[in-house]
Amino acid sequence: MSASRRSGATDELGPDEPGEPGSDLLAALLDGMDAALCAFDADGVVTHWNREAERILGWTAAEAVGRHGFAGWAVRSADAEDVQARLMSAMHAPGRQVHEFALVTKDGGRVLVRTQSAAVRGPDGKPAGVYCAFSEVHAQIDLERSIALSEALFEDAAWGVVLVDADLRPAVVNAYAARALGVGRTSALGRPLGELLTQGAQELEAALTHVLAEGAPPAPAEMWVAVRTADGERRRCWRNGFLRLASPLAEEPVPLGVGWLFQDVTEARQDQQEAALLRFRSNQLHRAARAAAECEDPAEAITVHLDFALAGFADHALIDRLADGPHTEGEGEGTAEPVRLVRLAATPAGAPGPSLLTGEAGLPVRYPEGHPARQCVRRSGTVRAEAGELPAERAREWALERQWPGDAVHALCAVLRSRGRTLGVVTFLRGAGRSRFERADIAYAEDVAVRIAAALDLAGAARER
Repeated sequence: MSASRRSGATDELGPDEPGEPGSDLLAALLDGMDAALCAFDADGVVTHWNREAERILGWTAAEAVGRHGFAGWAVRSADAEDVQARLMSAMHAPGRQVHEFALVTKDGGRVLVRTQSAAVRGPDGKPAGVYCAFSEVHAQIDLERSIALSEALFEDAAWGVVLVDADLRPAVVNAYAARALGVGRTSALGRPLGELLTQGAQELEAALTHVLAEGAPPAPAEMWVAVRTADGERRRCWRNGFLRLASPLAEEPVPLGVGWLFQDVTEARQDQQEAALLRFRSNQLHRAARAAAECEDPAEAITVHLDFALAGFADHALIDRLADGPHTEGEGEGTAEPVRLVRLAATPAGAPGPSLLTGEAGLPVRYPEGHPARQCVRRSGTVRAEAGELPAERAREWALERQWPGDAVHALCAVLRSRGRTLGVVTFLRGAGRSRFERADIAYAEDVAVRIAAALDLAGAARER
């Protein structure tokens, strides 16, 4: 210890002896620390005091260095002995010791600090003093809370959390996100999003790029993606939130990446879509019934029901009646006689428009044996058919062979029954741009078929009068 250090004639960190090598570097390092730091020699005299210590307590280095302990200036007199003993005990203890003290600021206030103390050893390896790093307890608690929050998010969060680096590759993935992506937490790291998602990766990368450039969006965004699983692709709807991550150590914000949080809301969205679809179809049935009730000709009511049913449901529709008149339950079963059907109404094959009544000549449609419409009549039940994964040209041939428009790839045939008799078949057709007919579609088609059958039965009864 130099005499100048004893007398207190020092700079902010303690005195620099002329020509002492590295003193400027030491001063810069200590003053640049985020934590307050002070040091004591073996006798308990303050030897170092950095700018952060001055900021917290208000005492300058010139006022602090050279004092014996904190007694009479930085702690209350009643606490001075205990504080000094606990600080200096680190000189003879292994490792670091953590304590909390109430220190006194220069203006007379009090601040609770958390300290970490450890021994400083001389060239001979013997304890030569103690250094003490301290910070305000609330700042330390904030740091610990931030760390605890990060740990909880990446372990126990009920939503996906992914840290994406500036190259748009996952850097950290929590357990929820790993399950949602169908990969392990470590196997997802560093991989392009296109390898993890079969659909939706481009939209997600565009969102991440926007966040890096512009910052977090004002509201969450929902995206439909497809994830690879052992059972094939699985479509999911994710509700996403994004946060731009910037380094707090840089003078200007430097993007470190994006914090991506998401939650799987597939079931909720599917329920909403199904409810909306059900409301729409119920309204269509209601409107069709009211419009059909105003038709003087029951045959016109048939096309009214068909046109209302097509909206949002199918691309084409056909109605075929039995050429030999209505069949009762079980009639024709076990016989080799083919089912003959006559086209009654159809949607225009070219430009869209209202359905047209046809079949005045009564010529049977050239349906091949095993055609879905014939099966529908024989079973008195609904039949589905589809082209599958055939190439476009082969799918067109598949449709034309069945006497359907060339762009049809999905078909649904519903039997027309009224008063216990089978009257014919209504066929709904979808193109390649639509999905296959599902269970809910079958129920709707059967509801429409009941109304068409009633109108068809009424039209037949009117002709017999």
